[in-house]
Amino acid sequence: MAEFSAAVVVIVFAILKIRTFGRDIKQFITDAAHSLGTADVYALETFPLPVTVVSHDGEIIWYNGHFRADVLSGHDCYGAPLKTVVRGFSQDSVQKLSIGVDVTSIAPSGTTVSVMKKYTVFGSVRQDGCYQLYFIENTELKNTAAEFNESRPVIAIIMIDSYDELMQNAKEGEKAEIVGMIEKLLTNWVSQTTGFLRHSDRDKYLFVFEERHYKKIVETRFDILDKVRQITVGEFMAATLSIGVGRGGATFAENEDMARQALDMSLGRGGDQAAVRSSSGYEFYGGVSKMVEKRTKVKTRIIASAMSELIDSSDNVLIMGHNATDLDFVGAAAGLYKAVLSRGCNARIVLSKRTSLAKRLIEQLEGEGYKEAFIEPDESLFLVTPKTLLIVADTHRKSYVEYPELYKAAKTIVVIDHHRKMVDFIDNAVIFYHEPYASSTSEMVTELVQYIADKSVSVAEASALLAGITLDTRNFSVRTGVRTFEAAAYLRRKGADTARVKQLFSGSMEDYKLRAKLVASATVYCGCAIVVSDSENYQVMRFLAPQAADELLSISGVAASFVVFPREGGVSVSARSMGSVNVQLIMEKMGGGGHLTMAGAQLKDVTTKKAVTMLKEAMDKYFAENSKHLPETV
Repeated sequence: MAEFSAAVVVIVFAILKIRTFGRDIKQFITDAAHSLGTADVYALETFPLPVTVVSHDGEIIWYNGHFRADVLSGHDCYGAPLKTVVRGFSQDSVQKLSIGVDVTSIAPSGTTVSVMKKYTVFGSVRQDGCYQLYFIENTELKNTAAEFNESRPVIAIIMIDSYDELMQNAKEGEKAEIVGMIEKLLTNWVSQTTGFLRHSDRDKYLFVFEERHYKKIVETRFDILDKVRQITVGEFMAATLSIGVGRGGATFAENEDMARQALDMSLGRGGDQAAVRSSSGYEFYGGVSKMVEKRTKVKTRIIASAMSELIDSSDNVLIMGHNATDLDFVGAAAGLYKAVLSRGCNARIVLSKRTSLAKRLIEQLEGEGYKEAFIEPDESLFLVTPKTLLIVADTHRKSYVEYPELYKAAKTIVVIDHHRKMVDFIDNAVIFYHEPYASSTSEMVTELVQYIADKSVSVAEASALLAGITLDTRNFSVRTGVRTFEAAAYLRRKGADTARVKQLFSGSMEDYKLRAKLVASATVYCGCAIVVSDSENYQVMRFLAPQAADELLSISGVAASFVVFPREGGVSVSARSMGSVNVQLIMEKMGGGGHLTMAGAQLKDVTTKKAVTMLKEAMDKYFAENSKHLPETV
C-alpha cells in the first residue's frame, strides 16, 4: 500500500512539473514575442527563409515556422544553445555574419535524419543586443562544390633513381625482374585509388589520381618509397624512387608543369623522396637514404663548353659565394678565377675577408699572385656592366649569397653548387649546374677546369681545390665517391700539397682546449649529441662548432651531433651526422638546410635555451616522420 501511495505522489508531481514547464515555455515565448514587437514578429514569421533570434550568449529566443520546419525538423528548442542545433556556429562566428557562416543542421535527439542540411548564415545585431540570423539552405551547392574539390586531378611523375647504374649492377636475368617488382609495387599502390598509372619512359611513370586520395597518401608519407627501397640489386645498391607531385592547378597542364618542377626539386635534393608542388609552395616526404653517385661526365663537358662560351662573350667575370665563405668556396673560386684568366677575360672574387672562415687560405693565395683577385662586396657593384658574368658558387639560394645587391644587378648568372636543393633557389640562372651527389663545389670545379683550362692549373689552385674537398668530406671520410678520388688524384698530379692543406686545419692550444670542453659538455637526446655553448666569441665559435660536431661523431652510440652557440642577433646551429640521420631535414624544420651529413641553421631573435627547445622539437618531428630510420641507440 505504501509503495502504491509513493507511486501516486511521484506521478502527480511529474504532471505538475510538466504543466509548470509548459507554462514556462508559453511565458518564454510570450516574453520573446513582446520583446520583438508585433510588427517584427509578423514580418519575420512571414519571411520566406528560416529566421531565429538568439541572445548575446547564443541561446535561442525565438524562431519562425520555416526555421522550425527546415532546421529543427518540426521540433522545438526554445532556450537551447544554437550550437546544439547547428554544427559550425560559435561565438567567433558572430564576427563573420556579414560575410556568411557555413553551418550544418544537427538531427534532434531521438530522431533519424538521413541527410544533414547545410546552410550559410547571415545576420545582424538588434537594438536589444540580440542577434537576428537568416539561414539560406545550399546543401546541393555545397555538396557539389565539395565533390568538385575532391575530384580535382593530381598528377605525379615517378622516376626510378639512377636507372642506368641500377641496370648496370644487375645481372642480365635480373633486369626485367627488378622493373617488374617495381611496377608491381606501384600498381598495388595505385590500386588503392581511382587513378591510373602509365609507363611513360624507360625509367618514368605517370600517375593521375583525384584529390580525395591525396590525404591518404600523405598520411602514409608516401610509403611506396620505403617499399621500393627494399628491392636490392647485387650486394650494395637498392632501388629508389623520386616523385614529383603537382596539385591545385587550374588545368591538367598546370598540374603537370608543377609535377615536373617538383620532380626536379626531388632530384636536386638527392632523390629517394617525394616533392609536392602546389600554389602554396613545396612539401617534402622521404629523403632518408644516401645519394647514389652518377658516373657519367657528359654533363660536365657540356657545362664546361657552355661556360667557356659565356666567358668569351663577357666583359668581366665576378665570382661570389655564400655568407661567411669557407674553404670549399675559396678553393672553387680560385679554380674558376684561373680558368677565366686563361681565356683572356678579367675576373674578381667577391668576398668579405672580415667574415670569411678561410682567412688562412686567402692569405696563402694572396702571397702567390692573388693580391688583386679578391674584392670586397661593396666595391663589386662598380665593376658590373651589361655584359658582366656572375658565377655564384657553393650556394644556390638567393637569401644566402654574400652580396644580394650584386646578384640583383647582374644580368647573366651561372650557379655551381652541390647542396641539396631548396625552394628559394636562384631561378634566373642561364646555367644551373647543381649536383647534390658531389662531395663539394671544389670537386665540381676540379672537373670543369679540366675541360676549360687544364694547362693553367698551378700548385696554388690545386692545393686550394684539394682543401675545399678535404673540408666537405671531413678528410675523405664521408660523402666520397669514385669521382671524388678521381678529382683528388688529378689535383695531386697538378702538384697539390697535402702538407699545406693540413696546415689550413690546424688550430691553437686555446682552440683545442675550448673544443675539448665543448665535447665534454655534450648531452645525448634521441641517440644524438647536443652541445650548448655560452661563449660570446662568435668569430671563434664559427670555427670550433663544426669541429666539435665532427669530433662528437667519433663517440660510440652518437648518430648525429648538434652544436648550439650564440651569434649577434640570434643563435647558430651546426649539425653533423654519419648518414643514418638526415640532419638536413632536421635543420630545414628550423629554417636552415645543407646536406644529409652536414647542415646548419641561423635563428634570429632567440636565446640558446629557446634554440635547444626548437631543436628537440624538430628532432622529435623528424624521428616521428621517419620512425623506420631511427638510430639503433634510440
